[in-house]
Amino acid sequence: MAQEYDLVILGGGTGGYVAAIRASQLGLKTAIVEKGKLGGTCLHKGCIPSKALLRSAEVFATTKRGEDFGVITSEVSLDFGKVQARKNKIIDQLHKGVQHLMKQGKIDVYEGIGRILGPSIFSPMPGTISVEMNNGTENEMLIPKNVIVATGSRPRTLPGLDIDGQLVLSSDEALQLEILPKSIIIIGGGVIGIEWASMLSDFGADVTVIEFADRVIPTEDKEISKEMQRVMKKKGINLITSAKVLPETLVKDEVVSISAEVKGELKQFKADKLLVSVGRQANLEGIGLENTDIQIDKGFIVTNEFYQTKESHIYAIGDVIGGLQLAHVASHEGILAVEHLAAEKPEPLNYSLISRCIYSNPEVSSVGITEEQAVEKGHKVKIGKFSFRAIGKALVFGESDGFVKIVADAKTDDILGVHMIGPHVTDMISEAGLAMVLDATPWEIAHTIHPHPTLTEAIGEAALAVEGKAIHS
Repeated sequence: MAQEYDLVILGGGTGGYVAAIRASQLGLKTAIVEKGKLGGTCLHKGCIPSKALLRSAEVFATTKRGEDFGVITSEVSLDFGKVQARKNKIIDQLHKGVQHLMKQGKIDVYEGIGRILGPSIFSPMPGTISVEMNNGTENEMLIPKNVIVATGSRPRTLPGLDIDGQLVLSSDEALQLEILPKSIIIIGGGVIGIEWASMLSDFGADVTVIEFADRVIPTEDKEISKEMQRVMKKKGINLITSAKVLPETLVKDEVVSISAEVKGELKQFKADKLLVSVGRQANLEGIGLENTDIQIDKGFIVTNEFYQTKESHIYAIGDVIGGLQLAHVASHEGILAVEHLAAEKPEPLNYSLISRCIYSNPEVSSVGITEEQAVEKGHKVKIGKFSFRAIGKALVFGESDGFVKIVADAKTDDILGVHMIGPHVTDMISEAGLAMVLDATPWEIAHTIHPHPTLTEAIGEAALAVEGKAIHS
């Protein structure tokens, strides 16, 4: 028997389940269709498991230098099985939490693959959802007034570099490793590649990163990239930039080898494993988009500023629409989509005010535009920069690499961007984000008294430095 809903959401990841909760709050009868587990990639194959591993790597690396803190230990060893068990325990706890939220919100969850049908006996327009149930029972038919497509994404690879799960891995397989490789080649020096490079290096692996651009994390401010490269090299990571990987040279035996053109020279690299980290592609196949007038451009669903597709009752959010493929972005897109379909008249999301984070060691966080982008846009800029080497709390932590950089407009005093690299900066960026939302100036940040000793003093000092008034430099 067909079930009627105000809203059916395809995908129970971070974007999908948050949208469902908001819909429930607004009194909409809501269902989620999820083929895997609630929480999606972020909870099970991305944000949470990778950060759990990164934390274990950080503890291991810190323990090995315990003598620096006056803590003398016997030989430090790593039990990677327990590392993975801890990761899985965290995932399980959070997964149960999401399940509870669905029950609390009286949100129906269908475990299976949902496909959008074209006009049919159920509805004169596309949007009825046929659910192929995981348990093999007869398909469920859902008739919603509105649909949100939130099917997420999966790791991309390069033509000729097929993921075999043994020697050639994506981040999905890397998260399930039972034994740490002694050496690894990472293709791609973007956010995910650098996080894995940092983690595996801290676990003791020999790491080589091959990046096509002329610097790692090329979407970040150039000074941030430069500092990251300095610290990565100090950790012993081999960074190869301006390199074109040649998939046809891939050889898999007991180890894996591959060659790349590096500044006109052919170089070969060998390791126990190869991790392909070249971005993510939207999950658009098999969900019935061909039965609609929904437009696809460059592999992503086209929407307006409120996430409506060409079929006005079908919305799309998260990784399937491209842009900033971040969990917190998908969540807010989902909230706005629901509020729009519920006629709540939300304001469009301002993507320039969204913070971005890299959870490597050192961490990176940023909001707004880079110095280079500001100059390209015609701004005359002034820069405030302050090193963690002059911050007492950073020295207490034994982590003094990095800095805070504020980019401001020299004429208007507007903050254009804030960029950080160093200890715990992913926990600090929200102050900068709030400042930009409130259209604050460096003066206002500088006159916000930052407690001493804290890492956030670097933000206040960087704000003072915009006008050449930093106290501790």
